[in-house]
Amino acid sequence: MRGTRAQTNTGRKEGVNLNKQQKQKKETTIDSYYSPNGTEGERSANDKPEIPANWIQAVEELKTQLREAEDNREKNLKIKISHLETEALELKQENSVLKAKIIQLENEAKEMKDEAKEMKDEIKRMKDSLQRNSDQKEKDDQKAKDEIQSLRTRVKQLESSDLTRQQDTIRQNKKNEKIEENVKHLIHKTDNLENRSRRDNLRIIGLPEDHDKRKSLDIILEEIIQENCPEILEQEGKVEIERIHRSPPVFNPQLTTPRNVIAKFKNNQIKEQVLQAAKKKPFRYHGNMVRITQDLSASTLKDRKAWNMIFQKARELGLQPRIKYPSKLTIFLQGKVWSFNTTEEFQEFINKRPDLNRKFEVQPQNSRESSKASYVTGQTVNVDCGFTLYFRSWDIPGE
Repeated sequence: MRGTRAQTNTGRKEGVNLNKQQKQKKETTIDSYYSPNGTEGERSANDKPEIPANWIQAVEELKTQLREAEDNREKNLKIKISHLETEALELKQENSVLKAKIIQLENEAKEMKDEAKEMKDEIKRMKDSLQRNSDQKEKDDQKAKDEIQSLRTRVKQLESSDLTRQQDTIRQNKKNEKIEENVKHLIHKTDNLENRSRRDNLRIIGLPEDHDKRKSLDIILEEIIQENCPEILEQEGKVEIERIHRSPPVFNPQLTTPRNVIAKFKNNQIKEQVLQAAKKKPFRYHGNMVRITQDLSASTLKDRKAWNMIFQKARELGLQPRIKYPSKLTIFLQGKVWSFNTTEEFQEFINKRPDLNRKFEVQPQNSRESSKASYVTGQTVNVDCGFTLYFRSWDIPGE
């Protein structure tokens, strides 16, 4: 567009120069024709034709109009020339601006070339880095494959070893089950043997400690028998005691109840007579209530203790509960005697009978609750093995 404008301005300048030359030519022609000094004026008067007066006047007017036209044309030309010069100046300025922009573009092009070179270098470096990373990744993948293969081999070995271990575990579990059965059998046999070794023993509960200071325990036991069942002494005479002592042997001042007394009779028949008499009526000694029960092992007493809450509820419901040796509960229901070895068996039994299940809404009593209940009743059972078990009066009704 700028080139087109420059060509237009150049055409305008050529047109102005052409108009000036034509004007000079016309002026020369007219002036010289009519001027006395011109070429035509140099003609002789004889050669000059006669011109009418009105033509001369018309020529003068025409000359005046031509001069005015020439003056106006000169003014217009000057104005046009000034415009052209202004436009030329603007073109020069635009040309300088364009040159500056061209220089700037050349600099930018150079910078872009440098940037392109840097980008090429960077791309080359990236390609090299990617190639190195690819090579390293291939190495890592190969290493991972090797490790996976090694792990698979190890897993297979472990699975095989685990299978062998499982088989060994199964065999060991079977052995353990046999051992547990044997241990249970041995524990049962041991409890049975201990209970049998205590079959000649009676346990006296509730005898105050201060009586020991005045009399020996064997004399106290004979007085208890004399006071509550004198017919035994009348029939058998003197009651022979092999050994009698309190259990535990060391008095604990923190206990609020007296220790139990364990007496071993030489004659088992006398022991049974005293025990049966104690089941028929409560025994007293100098106004104090005492209980006489069969002496049993600690584990048997613990098993019997688990029936506490059930035994009490069964008694309230009139089911005539009894604890059979060693720790078996029996009840009388619907004209039939039912026997249970564990509380779980009893729970399964009442679950099948909704009427009983609603009535036996009791949970097995834990040791702390049992101890608290025994403190309330004020009765204890001291086991001859270094600790004390607590029971209510109905815990051990006898065999």
